Amino acid sequence: MATVAPGTGVGPLLRGWRERRRVSQLELALRADSSARHISFIETGRSRPSEEMILRLAEHLEVPVRERNALLLAAGYAPRYAETSLDDPALGALREGLEQLLHGYEPYPAIIVDGTYTVVAANRGIAMLLDGLPEHLLTPPLNAMRITLHPEGLAPKIRNLREWRGHLLAQMERQIALARSAELRELYDEVAAYPLPAPTDAEPPPADPAPGPVFALPLRIEHEGRVLSFVSSISTFNTPMDVTVAELAVETLLPADPATVKYLQSLTP
Repeated sequence: MATVAPGTGVGPLLRGWRERRRVSQLELALRADSSARHISFIETGRSRPSEEMILRLAEHLEVPVRERNALLLAAGYAPRYAETSLDDPALGALREGLEQLLHGYEPYPAIIVDGTYTVVAANRGIAMLLDGLPEHLLTPPLNAMRITLHPEGLAPKIRNLREWRGHLLAQMERQIALARSAELRELYDEVAAYPLPAPTDAEPPPADPAPGPVFALPLRIEHEGRVLSFVSSISTFNTPMDVTVAELAVETLLPADPATVKYLQSLTP
């Protein structure tokens, strides 16, 4: 559950989110059907906002659900959003739906992670890509970023590692800018410091890109002597009302060329 440092009021927190989003007091006031004077009074502590005003401002500032609870606590209100464990019976229907989604996407890889890339669930397509990785990377809790970028993980198998690594680090940077997560920042610092695998004489030269238009950056990864090509799609829940659900993300890897489709379908019993 979100916590608030002693002495930190809702006004400075809201001002911090407004400045992070590069929105003026006047622009925020117009969005929230308020006045710049009232926004100023809230930020300086001269006015205590209502619960509804806090949530309205948070919505227009795209404050993550977890941090909306922190804003409410800072103003002296109870948190509005629960943080339910995925093992809780209340989320049973959600878990079942997610499991069906992962299974239905096979043989293509699909994975579900939380807000710090801890793996919540994965299908057999992901298991195929992880086959042969060292045990210390596969010991729960698994972390998708660590597995992908670690020098003993998938990194040596990724043929366009520099591009894919840059994409993943930029994705994390955007998330850190959106959510003040110390845990996510610590993970970023760890994986960004991983050395790139040194090339060896035994390694084959990089394969030529697949012919045809490139519509998204592909993940080009070796598997049993073949180079598979995927494009990534990430889905989140619309208007989540629970912190746990808000931080879940479903990533699916769509085959980017006919050869990858044919190979993966050949693995289907």
